[in-house]
Amino acid sequence: MEAAGGGAGLGCGCKGIRSCLLCERPMQAAPPPQGEDNFTYCPATGLAKGNEHSEFAGWAFPFPGVLLMEEFIGEDEESEIVELMDRDDWKPSQSGRKKQDYGPKVNFKKQRLKAGSFTGLPSFSKKIVAQMEACSVLGGFLPVEQCNLDYMPERGSAIDPHFDDWWLWGERLVSLNLLSETVLSMSCDSEDSIQLFPTSSKENRELNPPGSFTQTPLCQNPGEEGPNGTLSPRLVPSQEVTVAIPLPRRCLVVLYGEARYRWKHAIHRRHIQRRRICVTFRELSEEFSAGGRHEELGKELLGIALSFQGRPV
Repeated sequence: MEAAGGGAGLGCGCKGIRSCLLCERPMQAAPPPQGEDNFTYCPATGLAKGNEHSEFAGWAFPFPGVLLMEEFIGEDEESEIVELMDRDDWKPSQSGRKKQDYGPKVNFKKQRLKAGSFTGLPSFSKKIVAQMEACSVLGGFLPVEQCNLDYMPERGSAIDPHFDDWWLWGERLVSLNLLSETVLSMSCDSEDSIQLFPTSSKENRELNPPGSFTQTPLCQNPGEEGPNGTLSPRLVPSQEVTVAIPLPRRCLVVLYGEARYRWKHAIHRRHIQRRRICVTFRELSEEFSAGGRHEELGKELLGIALSFQGRPV
């Protein structure tokens, strides 16, 4: 049977079930559309709030492990960075993306790692990495790999829900969003449940603080109105919940903790309206850090990375 994807000679890098607008033939069905996200992350409160037209309108739950910093760089710096990127070749990647990699040679399936032709992160990233030091969540963050991904609506660019590897990469994933806004969609495959709380009472529409519902035990009929006009907590299967994290242009987003290890992240085709570049920095896992089994190899790779003299591999 012919694979669904396969962009050889078509200018894309799709393989297996992956496809993009460059390799989807007229008679071939496009990937099934993803449903709309039913919650939206609020950076000011750290809550995922039910979207107005979803069945979860008026409900929310804490969504830890996300840091969003708007206008992390200025317009002039953004233009300079993109110009420098475009001087190097962009290699075709899967699902309509193009990429530039600055990192060691890795075989994730066999868990093998070596420096290969890695010569370091690019020089223009030195200032970006230095700016990260002002963020408490990024204390001690030492990137050993940088991946630039180029998204274009004409190619149907997207990236499927996934976890970043955690054998090699550490807890914090740091991404800089350039050229256009987009949405990072978070989904969860676990079979547990999420406890929602009502964001407001019917009468005064005031926000109830997260955890305020913990004094009220879960009822036989969650979601019913209580004696004080408030709704009791509600349990929903995790698999029914998707959370949209809006990413403004030039923002920096960090995923760590639950957002890194419990929730998959994705960029859907519908959220790419114009060219977008994502610059993702990754740190080493404990296995390759001080005291880890492969500490020496980790030191070697960090020494190369932080020379900031690299070209795409």
